[in-house]
Parts: sequence; structure tokens; C-alpha cells
Amino acid sequence: MLSFRVRNLLSRVRRRTKKNIRNRNTRKLRNQNCISIAKELPCLVEEEEDTEEGFRIKSSAPSHNHGVQPLGNLYLNPGSINSRDTGLGNLHILTDELVLEILGFLDGTSLGVLATASKSFYVFTNHEPLWKNLVLDNLLGGFRYNGSWKSTYVASCYPSFHISSSALQSFKVRDFYSDYLFQSWLCANLEMKPEWLERDNIVRKKGISVEEFVLNFEEPNKPVLLEGCLDNWDALRNWDRDYLLQLCGDVKFSVGPVEMKLGDYFGYSDQVREERPLYLFDPKFVEKVPKLGSEYEVPVYFQEDLFVVLGNERPDYRWIIIGPAGSGSSFHVDPNSTSAWNAVIKGSKKWVLFPPDVIPPGVHPSPDGAEVASPVSIIEWFMNFYGATKIWKKKPIECICKAGEVIFVPNGWWHLVINLEESIAITQNYVSRRNLLDVLNFLQRPNASTLVSGTRDRVNLYDKFKNAIEASFPGTIDELTQKEEEKKIQQRKLSFWDSATDAKVGAFKFSF
Repeated sequence: MLSFRVRNLLSRVRRRTKKNIRNRNTRKLRNQNCISIAKELPCLVEEEEDTEEGFRIKSSAPSHNHGVQPLGNLYLNPGSINSRDTGLGNLHILTDELVLEILGFLDGTSLGVLATASKSFYVFTNHEPLWKNLVLDNLLGGFRYNGSWKSTYVASCYPSFHISSSALQSFKVRDFYSDYLFQSWLCANLEMKPEWLERDNIVRKKGISVEEFVLNFEEPNKPVLLEGCLDNWDALRNWDRDYLLQLCGDVKFSVGPVEMKLGDYFGYSDQVREERPLYLFDPKFVEKVPKLGSEYEVPVYFQEDLFVVLGNERPDYRWIIIGPAGSGSSFHVDPNSTSAWNAVIKGSKKWVLFPPDVIPPGVHPSPDGAEVASPVSIIEWFMNFYGATKIWKKKPIECICKAGEVIFVPNGWWHLVINLEESIAITQNYVSRRNLLDVLNFLQRPNASTLVSGTRDRVNLYDKFKNAIEASFPGTIDELTQKEEEKKIQQRKLSFWDSATDAKVGAFKFSF
């Protein structure tokens, strides 16, 4: 009977994970740095010394993750036996990812019972993301974080059962080696390395005209960091925790897959130490709290927004963003081929951007663009892939955007963002004449229904938008199309003369 249930679970895992196979293959890359991290985990944490790779653990990190060590430590300790394998029995041949996929089908009670089967199952069943999914799936937004996801689940579902988060984390297993589980803990507790923050090669401008912005940045589709254009925002002066808590009261905001009150979210963000912290990212914040919308205004550089012709049918375009240090967005391209601006009100953010023709290392988009496989977390990307960009000919554009500053993200650019401290920001996506044709082409793609986001009507958005533009701005699309054709012709001409002219000596060269 048991073997039948296991086979059934495996079958369900295969079906559920088939579409994510690229993600699983990518996640295997998380193992490559674990071997050289630290020989002894307690020393790594308690002494807070840099390792040979320059990693530093946060002072608030737990002393251990049930004793899990990187697999390389097993090779450095001859005679040791991996209790991970002995405790799993015949299941030891499965990868850690597959073991966790199977455990993800179990409820809290079943995980608790299975934890008593062996020390190995104890470690696996206490993997925090398992309990995080249980909380988010079953309790929705109706919970208060209690130091760990397991403790939160137990406190919410069994309030009479008194147990502290520290008690749930106190048991340590000897000789348990797993790169996957260790790096999950490591990514949750690493400080950002100074060398990850030192490169700042974005163009910075203050007080430029709209014409200069359009000519030098929007037209050529180049990022820029703008200073001083938020100085008149009430939000810049008012938006701190106390003000927002008083203003928003019991209003619930979108936090990942759930809705949470702001007070409950701050309670979570103060305590959490995890690889991918939940991010408050709400597209309806103005509708929920109108005063929030009145305390900021769109910077003058971005006030042409042609999606406005759709009225209430326009896709989601503005968000309030709040998150603790370590939260953020892994590499992505903004939806619907729009451009964007992001204004930091409190805190600071590290940005890494690649142009449309350069796919970031470790990122694997599907041919149709519908899916993107990437490292599990932002910290993992920095650990495993950031160093490679130092020798790239086309290096990424990077910066730290601080309170009062705005970054312009051109359409099609890949970008990653991580909060360096608790941060509050406003971002908006928009369509101007400079990227109107790009947006229309995107909305007209054969698989647009799977790519378009932020709207209920994905199928008819192209027709609605094009018709609305032609009604509001007659002849604009034809005019922009003609200019685009002229630009392509001019580029072809330049390409010919570039091949025929020797720029170094100023003379013709013949290559017939």
C-alpha cells in the first residue's frame, strides 16, 4: 500500500513539475559554490569571519540550520557517513529537490508525523519553504508571523499548543550533508559582498529638460538615474512606518499570493530571515487608499502615457513596493513591452540591468518568452553568476538608487533589483510615442494571450488599444511607422559605408 502511494506521489510530481524542468536544472547550479564555503558551519556563524570566498553571515542569522553542512565537507572528513542517505532509506537516490517536491504534497500533520521517522526526515520536513507554502495556501493572509513559518503554522492552526520558534529550530543533526539545503540557508543569511555593490556605471542626471531626456535616453532606449525630481512629493516627507500604519489602518495589500494588513506585514519583515522574502507589491493601492495617490505625482519626464486611452481597461501599471533587506525582483523584462520608472521613497536598492540583446548569465528564457528559468534567489545569482560579468564586453548597467532618486528602465531591458535595507518605492509602467510600436507589436504576437499581463482581456487588448490610439491620436501610428522605416533605411546605408571606409586612415578600402 505504501509503495503504491509513493508511486502515485511520484507520478503527480512528474506532472506538476514537467513545465518547470528548466527551473530545476538551473537550480542545480546552486551547488557549485557550496564545497568551498566553510569547513565547519559553527565557526562560519559564531565567529562571523569572512570565508575564503569573502562571504559574511548576518549577525542575526541562526547558529545553524539543524546542522546541515555543504557536501564538500563530507569529502574533507574521511570515514564520515552522510546521515542524509541513511535516514532516507531507499529514497536516498532521489535528489533533494525531488524529495521536497514529494513532501510538498503533504499537510502539516503528515509532515509532523514523518519528522519522527528519522533524523534525515526531520531535517527535510522542517525545510521552511514547505511550511511557508502551507501557511500561504491554507491561511491566506490571516496569520501573524511567529519567527518561522513552521511556528506560524502551528500557532495559527493549533493555538492551544504552545511552542516557541527557537524550540522548533533547536535540534541539530550530526553528519548531514546537502548542498541544496545548505545553500538555501546560506542565501537567506548572507550579507551582500562589498564587491557586489561597488560598480556604479549608470548615467546620472539632475535638472535636465524633457527634451534632453527624450533625445539622450528615451529615444536611444538607455537607462538613466534622475536626481531631484521627487523633491516636491509629500510621500518623500511623510511615508514612514507610523504614517502608513495610521493612514492605511486595516486595509489589506497584495503580498505575493496573499493579502495582508500593513501592520502584519511589518511584523513579518522585522523577523524574517529567508532566501526569498515576501514582497509587498500592490497594483491597486490608490483605489484602496486614495490619499496615497495624491501624495506623489508622475515626474515630468514620464507624463506621456498612451495606455490612458484605455481608461479602466488599461493593464495594471502602478505599484507601491515595500520590502525588507534582501527582498526584491529577480531578472525579468517589464510586462507588455512597456518602459518604467521606479522612485525610491525610503531605503535603497541595488539595480543590475542588461540590454534587450544580452541575456543575463544564469537566465534561460523559453523561445516564445512565456517562461524564464533563473536561479532560485537573487543572492544565489550574485554568488554564482555575478562574477562572470566582470569579463563581459557588454557589462551590465549598475547602480544603487537611494531615497529621492528615480531610475528609468527602458523597454526590453532585463533587470534585477534587491533592497539593501527596508525600502518603500513607487513604480509605474508606461507607453509613450517612443515605445508605442514596440507595445503594439508585442500585443499582436501569436502567443500574446500567454504573454500579456495585468489585464483580464488578454486576447482583445491589441485591437482595443490600437483603435483607441487611432481615435484619440489620428495618424500617429502611421507617422511613427514611417519614421521607423526611414530609420532602418538610414541604418542600412550607414552599415554599407562603415564596411567600405577605413576609419583609421580616412580612406576607402576595397574588399570585393
